[in-house]
Amino acid sequence: MNVIPTAIRDVLLIEPDVFGDERGFFMETWQRRKFAEAGIDYDFVQDNHSRSIRGTLRGLHYQIRQPQGKLVRVTVGEVFDVAVDIRRSSSTFGQWVGEHLSGDNKRMLWVPPGFAHGFYVTSELAEFQYKCSDYYAPEHERSIRWDDPTLAIGWPLQGEPLVSGKDRGGRTLEQAEIFD
Repeated sequence: MNVIPTAIRDVLLIEPDVFGDERGFFMETWQRRKFAEAGIDYDFVQDNHSRSIRGTLRGLHYQIRQPQGKLVRVTVGEVFDVAVDIRRSSSTFGQWVGEHLSGDNKRMLWVPPGFAHGFYVTSELAEFQYKCSDYYAPEHERSIRWDDPTLAIGWPLQGEPLVSGKDRGGRTLEQAEIFD
């Protein structure tokens, strides 16, 4: 497994070892010891799977209490995946990183607790799977606007994105409840 630091030190891009032949491929998507050695030492308590069509933008989501670390990957299609540092005391507060994750490149992204997370679907369809370090708590869920001008995220938009009502009602980073 190859662990690649991103522009934000705590967000890691992971390239798993993939073993393939004419029959297909095999890869480990989680192995506690290897990930702990890479600095991702969490007990994951929940796995999620979503399916979205081209142009869907989900996020930027986080939980203000019970913050979730997320180990994310795409099994079908491609997304542009984004993590935003919303830890006020961090030297990278308000900065974001984005990576293309796809069923073809098999890369994963570690989004630690204290970050807002979102993705934009660039293929016809995408299936997105992720492990969470804490349980979903809807009463603590928050959303930052995907188009917050202060963040200036470079989404690779192809027209107007499909956004949920909840995400349209998100706050700007300046208005949002964030971590100390």
